[in-house]
Amino acid sequence: MPMHNPPHPGDIIRELCLDALGLAVTKAAEGLGVSRKTLSSVLNGKAGISPEMAVRLSIACGTSSESGLNQQAQYDLRQAEQRRGELKVRRLTAA
Repeated sequence: MPMHNPPHPGDIIRELCLDALGLAVTKAAEGLGVSRKTLSSVLNGKAGISPEMAVRLSIACGTSSESGLNQQAQYDLRQAEQRRGELKVRRLTAA
């Protein structure tokens, strides 16, 4: 069964947290206690959500930290599945 193509979590953060509150990246980064560059990297899909960032987002945006990590895991898995054919792996069998 093919997986759907989940958006990068940064897209979701931008839409549901920053845009919904009318916050600029700089102001949101200050609220999260991270640099503008760090938040910008997540929002632009250049970095993923770490467990610590998930907790920060949970506190700042009123979400669960698990949802952020689950979104990241779904995105990462989809990216890996798209490269499945490039992997040099063979099925293991008993000797």
